[in-house]
This record gives sequence, structure tokens and C-alpha cells, in this order.
Amino acid sequence: MTYRHRNSGTCSTLVQFDIESGKLHNVTFTGGCNGNLKGISALLEGMDAAEAARKLKGLKCGFKSTSCPDQLSRAIEEALGSEKVSEQL
Repeated sequence: MTYRHRNSGTCSTLVQFDIESGKLHNVTFTGGCNGNLKGISALLEGMDAAEAARKLKGLKCGFKSTSCPDQLSRAIEEALGSEKVSEQL
């Protein structure tokens, strides 16, 4: 399933990704530091989504209170939460 998250407080405005069998795939950011975010996306391909969220959560960019990776961790947590709700229905 494809998830989209509007980022807040970062140069990137959107992160989009798929979660299949608990693994991250096709992570893409709109805006932000293109090369760095492509590198992060490549490293995350096939990684356990919950593990990725734990590793990225709380990272800050300069003096900002968040970062693109932190926003992705929030999006993953939301997606995993919505998957658990769907499984219970």
C-alpha cells in the first residue's frame, strides 16, 4: 500500500512510500536535499518499517526541531498504526 505524508518544518514538502509485508519500498521525497534524500531512500529499500522509524525518529536538521528523516519516521508510525487498525476490522 502506498502512503503519503505532508511534511511540516522541513524543506521537503512530501514523503511517499510503500509498505509491503512490513518492509519499506519506493521511498521518495518531494523537495529537500535531493542527493541526500535519494541516498536515504536507497538505504531504506527493503528495511523493516518499524526498525527504520526507530532509527530515524528524533533526528534534527540544524536548528530545526525536525528533519526529513524524522518526518518519514512519523509517517511510518502513522502508516503502521493505520495498518493495525485495518487488521482489527
